[in-house]
Amino acid sequence: MIRKILFPFILLLSCLYCSMQEHEFKSEGIITGIDDRECSCCGGYFVEIEDSTYRFDAVPPGSKLDLENPNFPIAVKLDWREDPNACLGDEIIVERIERQ
Repeated sequence: MIRKILFPFILLLSCLYCSMQEHEFKSEGIITGIDDRECSCCGGYFVEIEDSTYRFDAVPPGSKLDLENPNFPIAVKLDWREDPNACLGDEIIVERIERQ
């Protein structure tokens, strides 16, 4: 009898624990500022990831990171990928991001 009650309870606790664990991010970076250059491919934000500087246009929907009135630099954790439609070659698409 106790096994029939205990097993589902342990299973439920295990599921809750796994869902509460923080998912690892691909990278850590620092958003250093706004790209305010005046060119047809410019704009967005500069982010330093490892030894490279990239640009991205926006944070993904649902992100809690507000870039409307930021104080740079901002340390972040993020998932990203290269932009297949990159104009200058340094553009990325941010898939998930949050402050460190």
